[in-house]
Amino acid sequence: MPLMRIHVIEGRTDAEINSIGEAVHRAMLKAFSVPERDRYQIITEHKPGRLVMEDTGLDIPRTGNRMLIEVVTRPRPREQKEAFYRLVVEELENLCGIAATDVMISVVENGDEDWSFGLGRAQFLTGEL
Repeated sequence: MPLMRIHVIEGRTDAEINSIGEAVHRAMLKAFSVPERDRYQIITEHKPGRLVMEDTGLDIPRTGNRMLIEVVTRPRPREQKEAFYRLVVEELENLCGIAATDVMISVVENGDEDWSFGLGRAQFLTGEL
């Protein structure tokens, strides 16, 4: 469970998309200590003008490799979030050659009642998870 929405500029190969998903998953496993098969990702490609990421005055240069990662998760400690930010850019650099300046991450927290993994039940509330 965290749900990862990964937004990228269109034009990457299937292998590149798979590597991006794998890099983000590996960072999540390390930072959040979740099970290996806890993988929920939506990877969406956008035309360059449809994924606008300016730098909020931080002078962060962006390229055509830019990506936005939205993480929907149960509450996490600050240390886990900071580790995730660092590990994501390390994994993306190592596996995909994507610069840290091209990666923006936003974490949105929700509660146990906000998740159903199927069967019409809220597994965190029922004790199944």
